[in-house]
Amino acid sequence: MNEVMMYGVQQLLALMLAPLMIGVIARVKAKVAGRHGRPLLQMYFDLAKLLRKGEVIGTVTGPMFRIGPAVSLASVLCAMLFLPLGGVASPVAFQGDCIMAAYLLGVGRFAMMASSLDTGSPFEGMGTSREAFFSALCEPVLFLCFLTMFGAASSMGSATDLSLTGMFHGAPAFAWVLNRVELLLIPAVLFIILLVENCRIPADDPNTHLELTMIHEVMILDHSGPSLAFILYGSALKLWFFAALLAGLVVPDVPFWTRTGVYLGVVFGIAVAVGIVESVMARLRLIYVPHLICGAGMFAAFALVLTLAR
Repeated sequence: MNEVMMYGVQQLLALMLAPLMIGVIARVKAKVAGRHGRPLLQMYFDLAKLLRKGEVIGTVTGPMFRIGPAVSLASVLCAMLFLPLGGVASPVAFQGDCIMAAYLLGVGRFAMMASSLDTGSPFEGMGTSREAFFSALCEPVLFLCFLTMFGAASSMGSATDLSLTGMFHGAPAFAWVLNRVELLLIPAVLFIILLVENCRIPADDPNTHLELTMIHEVMILDHSGPSLAFILYGSALKLWFFAALLAGLVVPDVPFWTRTGVYLGVVFGIAVAVGIVESVMARLRLIYVPHLICGAGMFAAFALVLTLAR
């Protein structure tokens, strides 16, 4: 099996299994709370139901309200193409594709913010401003992580360009075993970015029904039918994207099928970790979320300094 075919298998698994991560998180939270919880495949049922329904569109909305969810989903799908899934190199990798992937996610975020603002709702405008503020803080932290991984991979001779494939394709896995303990900070930082970017506790509560405390959920209050399905599926893919970055740090370069199994195990292990975090702590007050992000940025900067000092 050539590498393009292996990457196609990994990409297909990601597209099929991304909604399952939401189910795993929900079941972990239910088990910790002593409840039975909803079915593990509930997200698939919800997507199928929404795709069959019609949409309710307000008379004050414009074109952006309709196209925003589709643009958001398309941008996440394009960003997924640059991921070296399961340690398999992306066939479309190029110099600086990590910047392209990050800004494709930014395009999707902008489309959703414009779509929510198009409703004219003050609540959705409030959620949009919070989303923009937190994402602006997360972006430089993510780039610090990329620079640290590039520096580590370059020093080991596995990266010749600033691309996701060069940074996460095999060699960085278990690099801390080779006296690179500063890289242990990067998984922790990426996990915090995953929580904030996907609006999970402690940055946001995806299950809240109070508009004054919502961030992402308040932005999609007026969407329904297929548009809401696009948003929910895009959110699941975005969660998979960041989980795959984390998995790329720990999955070693082993035979393909073994690596695929380990990769999927790590991704769903991250989903379990998210569920545990959401079960044992409450959502932070909004004024403390920037402190959390800036703290993660300090750890990433420290790891970068230690990496460059070698």
